[in-house]
Amino acid sequence: MYFRRGEAVLKGEGENPQVVAEIRASTLPVDWGWGVFAGLEEALWLLEGRGVEVHALPEGSVFFPEEPVMVVSGPYLDFGALETALLGLLCQASGVATSAARCKLAAAGRPVYSFGARRMHPAIAPMIERAAFIGGCDGVAVVKSAELVGEEPVGTMAHSLILLLGEERAWRAFDRVIDPKVPRVALVDTFRDEKFAAVSAALAMGRSLDAVRLDTPASRRGDFVALLREVRWELDERGFGVVKIFVSGGIDEGKIVALNRYADAYGVGTAISNAPVVDFALDIVEVDGEPRAKRGKLSGRKHLWGCPECGNRGIASARAKLGHCPRCGHKVRSLLDARISHGSRRGSDPSPQVIRDSVLLQIAAAPDPFGHRE
Repeated sequence: MYFRRGEAVLKGEGENPQVVAEIRASTLPVDWGWGVFAGLEEALWLLEGRGVEVHALPEGSVFFPEEPVMVVSGPYLDFGALETALLGLLCQASGVATSAARCKLAAAGRPVYSFGARRMHPAIAPMIERAAFIGGCDGVAVVKSAELVGEEPVGTMAHSLILLLGEERAWRAFDRVIDPKVPRVALVDTFRDEKFAAVSAALAMGRSLDAVRLDTPASRRGDFVALLREVRWELDERGFGVVKIFVSGGIDEGKIVALNRYADAYGVGTAISNAPVVDFALDIVEVDGEPRAKRGKLSGRKHLWGCPECGNRGIASARAKLGHCPRCGHKVRSLLDARISHGSRRGSDPSPQVIRDSVLLQIAAAPDPFGHRE
């Protein structure tokens, strides 16, 4: 509402100044040292056709606190009232993508699937799961979300099926009815101790069984690592060493690190779908060519530069030309690409798969939050 009132005042005063506004986060949630920029595609849909210029990091870029991830310039009244919507598109998607990236890093190469659709309003499930996918998840569970990212939806076996048919009948029926291309993952935590149910599933399904899934309730988990160890041991002792262990239910990045010794894949729900948002702010930094910003902000248009040789990066005043890296002396380049010019989109949007591949490469080279690397 205050933007509408601001518009009314500016129009009443006959003012519509040319401004430069940048979107940045001064801090990141929890202990995140970096974030994954997401939501750009929708943000560009919002801004195109409005007579503005937009420069932004490519979607899926790793970014750090204080870095401008997007710069919007143009007549203020052409976009000022969109600030809340614009930030909403970027803040939530970037939080989800970052959480997914951290879970994928924590899993150290093991598959991670987005299982969080039941923790959100269904209207935004495709957006959430797209952000989870480009952040690093190997698949999504909602049919509409999978259509959006161009992947086949993933899913194992529901407790309701086990409750309605009983364990062994449900396992066998799933194997008989469901398309053979779908991996056979037997749910083994409904009625019995997991290690006995896992062995029963392996005996019932034989070579067709790909994995057993443990979604054990928190009240029954106890030492979950020890429980997984028992399941792994009993399967191996009976010749089912190829059967993998899939873990879901209350999983987050910290639990993934602890469970990696025995788990082969993860379904992550709330930790990704309800990830902390990135607190991006949109700040005017220039008015009619004059550097101007509120207290606590740096005025003036800026370069966000990166060194292609050593990976060093930083910000500098746009009034100066891009120079050479202070660390290695190599020529630096701008990290912000022109995405809207004279109101029209520039360039094409890469596929979610291309964005995801880029994210995986970048987070492998980013500071590791779990101490896997030197």
